Amino acid sequence: MLDSSAAPEVRVCAAAELVNGGLGVKVPVTDGAGQTTAFFVRYQDRVHGYLNRCAHVGVELDWEGSFFTRAGDLIMCARHGATYQPDTGLCVGGPCKNGRLTVLTVDERDGSVFWQPTGKIRPRDEAAA
Repeated sequence: MLDSSAAPEVRVCAAAELVNGGLGVKVPVTDGAGQTTAFFVRYQDRVHGYLNRCAHVGVELDWEGSFFTRAGDLIMCARHGATYQPDTGLCVGGPCKNGRLTVLTVDERDGSVFWQPTGKIRPRDEAAA
């Protein structure tokens, strides 16, 4: 069944910009609770996207675009140290254990990464900026 609330897909970046366990790419979004960002990372050769909000307190996870632990095997909240599985968003350590990041629908094709907004999470309209 097609989601009638879906917005047009958003080109996030060139696929080559995301490397396994490397820096993420952030996109400004709104989610019904206010303005924040979404982020996109590569892990084990697949791109994953999440709302940039820790399951513990709701702050943004990254420190200057860095989402992964030094080992590049987990996503880590820079504020509280909560850790998440990069491929599922499941919290596996810290104050929100068994919590979950909000997963975004992502597609990689033709050398680019695309996000398909659904539900309340929408790109911020910055065309006027």
